[in-house]
Amino acid sequence: MAAGPVDMELKKAFQELQMKMIDTTRRLRQADVQIETLKKAVKYAYCTGEVISEAPPDTKMYQSVGRM
Repeated sequence: MAAGPVDMELKKAFQELQMKMIDTTRRLRQADVQIETLKKAVKYAYCTGEVISEAPPDTKMYQSVGRM
């Protein structure tokens, strides 16, 4: 008879751990996606900076001031 309540407590604890693991895994995936997105943005900004720095000083350029 004592095994019943203990089993239920273990089952509940295991379910809680599973939910935490699922949530943590989801957060890790989101962080990985965000890291990749930011890496691409940094690479794009670096390439843009390289192109701009190679242009002659008297070259006319524009700067974005709002959303696209």
